[in-house]
Amino acid sequence: MRGMIIGFVAGVALLQVQPLLPTYPWLLAAFACALLFLVAARRLRAEAWLHAARLLAGAITGFVWAAAVAHAYLEPALPSSLEGRDLVVVGVVDSLPSRMEQGVRFNFRIESAHLEGEAISLPSRVTLGWYADPEEPNNPALEIQPGARWQLAVRLQKPHGNANPEGFDYEVWLLQQGLRATGQVRTTPASMQTNRRIDAFVPQMDTIVERMRGILRDRILAALPNKPYAGAMVALVIGDQRAIAQSDWEIFNRTGIGHLVSISGLHITMVAGLFAGLAHFLWRRSFFTGLQLSLLLPAQKVAALTGAAIALLYVLLAGFGIPAQRTLYMLWVIAAAIWCGRIGSISHVLCIAALVVLVLDPWAVLWPGFWLSFFAVGIILYASAGRGREQSFGHLPWRERMIHQLRAASYAQYVVTIGLVPLTILLFGQVSLVSPIANAIAIPLVTLLVTPLSLAGSVLPEPASTITLALAHTLFEWLASILTWFSALPGAVWSAPLPSFGMFLCGLIGTLWMLAPRGWPARWLGIIGWLPLLCNSATFPAPGNMTVTAFDIGQGTAVLIETAHHRLLYDTGPFYSPESDGATRVLIPYLKARGIEQLDGVIISHSDNDHSGGALSIFNRINVGLVVSSLPLDLPIVAASPAHRRCEAGQKWTWDGVDFEILHPRAGSYDNVKLKPNARSCTLKITQGKHSILLPGDIEGPQETELADSVPEKLHATVLLAPHHGSGTSSTVKFLEAVQPQLAIFQMGYRNRYRHPKQQVLDRYETLGVRRLRSDESGAVTLEFGDLVLFSEYRKTHARYWYEQ
Repeated sequence: MRGMIIGFVAGVALLQVQPLLPTYPWLLAAFACALLFLVAARRLRAEAWLHAARLLAGAITGFVWAAAVAHAYLEPALPSSLEGRDLVVVGVVDSLPSRMEQGVRFNFRIESAHLEGEAISLPSRVTLGWYADPEEPNNPALEIQPGARWQLAVRLQKPHGNANPEGFDYEVWLLQQGLRATGQVRTTPASMQTNRRIDAFVPQMDTIVERMRGILRDRILAALPNKPYAGAMVALVIGDQRAIAQSDWEIFNRTGIGHLVSISGLHITMVAGLFAGLAHFLWRRSFFTGLQLSLLLPAQKVAALTGAAIALLYVLLAGFGIPAQRTLYMLWVIAAAIWCGRIGSISHVLCIAALVVLVLDPWAVLWPGFWLSFFAVGIILYASAGRGREQSFGHLPWRERMIHQLRAASYAQYVVTIGLVPLTILLFGQVSLVSPIANAIAIPLVTLLVTPLSLAGSVLPEPASTITLALAHTLFEWLASILTWFSALPGAVWSAPLPSFGMFLCGLIGTLWMLAPRGWPARWLGIIGWLPLLCNSATFPAPGNMTVTAFDIGQGTAVLIETAHHRLLYDTGPFYSPESDGATRVLIPYLKARGIEQLDGVIISHSDNDHSGGALSIFNRINVGLVVSSLPLDLPIVAASPAHRRCEAGQKWTWDGVDFEILHPRAGSYDNVKLKPNARSCTLKITQGKHSILLPGDIEGPQETELADSVPEKLHATVLLAPHHGSGTSSTVKFLEAVQPQLAIFQMGYRNRYRHPKQQVLDRYETLGVRRLRSDESGAVTLEFGDLVLFSEYRKTHARYWYEQ
């Protein structure tokens, strides 16, 4: 059975990297082959062939199952003709709303929809944003609660997210949640007459759970107003981590305790075990009634049933995350084994839990939590083989028993710390070196004190609730101060570029060698398998060559230029909120995954939000050399720059045989207070041999004409980043004829409100025979400058079936 389940996991994972979904006839044929393999397996006498047949049958079954589920989830698609149209929908809020300064976001289950009075069909579940002034009196967005039925005027669009190397795949996340469209609630005066609540609460299983989660969250936040770690208390009780600050997450991740700031498997097991023990105690004593209940039903079965039920309730409150699911299914399997009188091995329990997770959610294999959860348990089982006698110390005196338990816990922590290194490097590109010490402090404190106090405080009546939650917060605040100190230590985190799969396998083999059971020879030699991981370093283009990456950053600009020994970032993408911008969402994850810790220069073309919004985040997370910009000198970005210089026409430098030159603006333009920021955009020409790229920022018609008249010989370029995202005020004919690009790249957001690029602009490029790439269609575009200019589009080189919607 275990072989078939391992094959099933492999088959599910294989489906999730396919560019296209197999058709139903193909899936039926594949499933028939799986059945034949199973029949053949029963007749095979050779043990090796039997295991191989089961593994292959499981893989085919997993592939077919995941494909069938994907077909079912993709089917309710939003028609293209309805994108951006004003629709009226009636439905129920079926998620815990996420509140922010700009408004509120929530999932909405549509019951009926109309377009201009005519009934239409829409996907059943969508995610909506209601952006309204929170200070506005009688703001209806503030009334959004789980389970409420509303009538709303909305505009919808198909699921779409930024597509970048090593970036978060928002589109598959939406697919996993069953959200087949995204949109916004309309806030025009006419629309506000339509937006109204119909019913305060619609009682259903999912709405009841979400409303309970909302009540608990509101109680915690009300008891801890303006407390820095109130969001952590919410995460420990209901698993909602959205209120935790990004700066706190950085500390948690650097110290390796991020898994504790949620409803983890450890917390679920603890709570389920506590209630199971209480049920066992009371049932054996018949609740002190003398009814001899244990003769009717063994107390052990009652305890198992109680623990399983409490675990289910806790996991529902947690939002059904992957680590929580894994623990729940393992507890259920153990409970079922107790009821049936058959106690299976832990490896069987682990495999069954993985099977149930992937049957219910085939996309779980795409997220780190799935692999970390099961790999951690698996590596402990592997390393503990042959230590059974050492762990049997229940007959010892309590002092010796505590010493042995401490040794066992320390060994388990050692095994997890060492065992997860290759996987952690593969998934995150870093390992916390202070994690063992930080976890030794955090695990008992959070598990035994903070979590129980938070749970109790969320349900106790006042004033006991406030006192209990305040105590939990104080303990966590004390822990956070220690973690902050650990995080700031030099060498607290070891970072490296994401390894190739071959490097990971070498590291994994070395880890298995080091943690092999007793009797394995020279286990210390396993460290040799880590050498490829330890020696992995960031890559550069070959001498004389250049690589340019134009990111899919949404409505904004961000371009990374790399030469043999230098890196330059041109613009930093848009700003969304104090916790989120183009740098934190796209640029920093990419740089960290590549092992890039240093940028020799950053050019910020001008002060518009979509070009400068991620600058402060870049300065805070990446070592930066020179900063060149046209920004007003009193802006915070200039003050935070390590070394700032104004960009002026005529500035030149050469890196590794590649020439850089600023063509615009002129020095005197800074004295003209009437110029808009766009007019001063730093225009950069980069020349590599006989090829070049022109990065003009958001210059418009007058600046293009000025450049075409003054320096026409310098404008010619192989590649052009379309000025102002393809705005109708830019890309004039005279400018394009001077540049004569072979390729133009348009960086803009999907269905952006400015409607960039304008159709007349695209027609100009087409008339001149220029090939056009759009970030909303291509994703990130990577250009390799050498003897030729080669380009690749991320949505094609990394094609996935959910992109073809």
